[in-house]
Amino acid sequence: MNTRGLLDQLLKSGQEMLQNKAGGSQGKSSGGLGGLLGGSGNLGGMLSGAGGGALAAGAMGLLLGNKKARNFGGKALAYGGLAALGVIAYKAYGNWQAQQGNAPKTEPQTLDRVPPAQVEQHSQAILKALVAAAKADGHVDERERQLIEGEFTKLDNDQELQHWLHAELNKPLDPTDVARAASTPEMAAEMYIASVMLVDEENFMEKSYLDELARQLKLEPGLKAELEKQVRQATV
Repeated sequence: MNTRGLLDQLLKSGQEMLQNKAGGSQGKSSGGLGGLLGGSGNLGGMLSGAGGGALAAGAMGLLLGNKKARNFGGKALAYGGLAALGVIAYKAYGNWQAQQGNAPKTEPQTLDRVPPAQVEQHSQAILKALVAAAKADGHVDERERQLIEGEFTKLDNDQELQHWLHAELNKPLDPTDVARAASTPEMAAEMYIASVMLVDEENFMEKSYLDELARQLKLEPGLKAELEKQVRQATV
């Protein structure tokens, strides 16, 4: 299963979302999935647009739901793509260790610093975290799952990936299950960064999910705070 390219497209799709916002969709949506899909001025217009970037923005927009799409757009634009998650995790590790007065024993093996085979492992874990975070507010119903799967199929026709996505979308939300995908501390940090990018921390359900995910990922409180700080700084 090859998730690296797909995930990179999704993370970069925030640029498309911001371009859409500048096109005048803000304030015109009816809200919910109907608002997301309706009209040529918002994300719905991207679903039939040309190019992988437009398709990725449409897929991510459906995954997020209308209320999160604009917020994610700003964050994703600041991040760029997949490798940037590793860069942010690496920086957070360095800052956290400096605060403790500890020199790193080994260099953190974030996804920007590991061989391609390991990048794929990191990518699958991060995509799992993204799908789960998108479900944290309970917005993904059966019809939306079908639409999401359809958009992902347009981006990548890998059957193994499609089966995996179907299974993830249909699972009950379980931060314990999500955390099991983190086989290294660096992967845990990257998964948490991706989750922070998606959730609305002012929403009680989503904030509760994020806090429980951090516990299940066994993130030290100081590192958790530093990861959240890096996300905020990247969106300024």
